[in-house]
Amino acid sequence: MIIRKSNNSDLNDLLEVERKAFPVDEGPEIIELIVGLLNDPTAKPVLSLLAIKENRAAGHILFTRARVDSNQQISAAILAPMAVVPDLQGQGIGGRLIAEGLLLLAELNCKLVFVLGHPDYYPRHGFKPAGSLGFKAPFPIPEEAFDAWMVQELSPGTIGSVKGKVLCANALNQPRYWLE
Repeated sequence: MIIRKSNNSDLNDLLEVERKAFPVDEGPEIIELIVGLLNDPTAKPVLSLLAIKENRAAGHILFTRARVDSNQQISAAILAPMAVVPDLQGQGIGGRLIAEGLLLLAELNCKLVFVLGHPDYYPRHGFKPAGSLGFKAPFPIPEEAFDAWMVQELSPGTIGSVKGKVLCANALNQPRYWLE
């Protein structure tokens, strides 16, 4: 399997991964989000990775710029969305996409990465509940999904030295994207 940064010519492939991975009723909204983020100047810098397996697009992950509303300037990102085509799920592709993305973000001096995702999946990849660590999501997270809002520290000592509300790109800054 190869994981590489996606480019403009990969757009159809990565959108097809997302279409296949998400339920039919969520697919159009995810596609709209991805296209919106890729074209949103407030999301830059964007890190979009594509996993290629068996000569086809197998997975995609997107990280966009975020910041913590505090007195400190902290480089942060939000992971949204991530998808693996259904027939290749359970083979570690998602985990490899996450690991490669976090490695590249750390090299870019990103300090924190946030995700609103499955609380049984993302902790396996180093994410911890963000709310209990002092980070509020861009929109309120329902109490029953509180642990779905997570953070990973890429620079030791960042958590504990900063807290506040996380601000995201304009394209992601809509309540409908913050329902888990």
